[in-house]
Amino acid sequence: TPLAPCPATFINPTIPVAVVPILRAGLALLDGAQALLPLSSVYHIGFARDEATLDATCYLNKLPDRFDPETRVLIPEPMLATGGTMMATMTALTQRGINPAMTRIIAVVTAPPALQKLAAAYPELSIYAAAIDEGLNSHGFIVPGLGDAGDRTFGT
Repeated sequence: TPLAPCPATFINPTIPVAVVPILRAGLALLDGAQALLPLSSVYHIGFARDEATLDATCYLNKLPDRFDPETRVLIPEPMLATGGTMMATMTALTQRGINPAMTRIIAVVTAPPALQKLAAAYPELSIYAAAIDEGLNSHGFIVPGLGDAGDRTFGT
């Protein structure tokens, strides 16, 4: 800094970074991620959740067949509720060579079920969240939560 030395961590521009927003709510955090990581590649993946079973179904996958083994991944995802969509995303990424230890999830609000499920399957995965709410309701929504992140972002 102008006042004194300060330890810092720099991102090596020779190591590939992939930002993988989960459509559509993940788009809400994409601009911020791209501002911080301007050299990153963006790969989209889209899931729809069956409201009866709470199972996630992939409707769009623009991930490459294989990632460079050194690729770092950032997943911007406003809400981690049941963890089903993120588990499906992590499966798709790891099948393409991504190391969970080099993956970071950025969430606004999460709930214990998602954190427990992800920790059990991927103990080396790092998750950063602004809040961990108390739980889920019978529809799999975070309580108290913020409502549907995609609907709130896009006004629908």
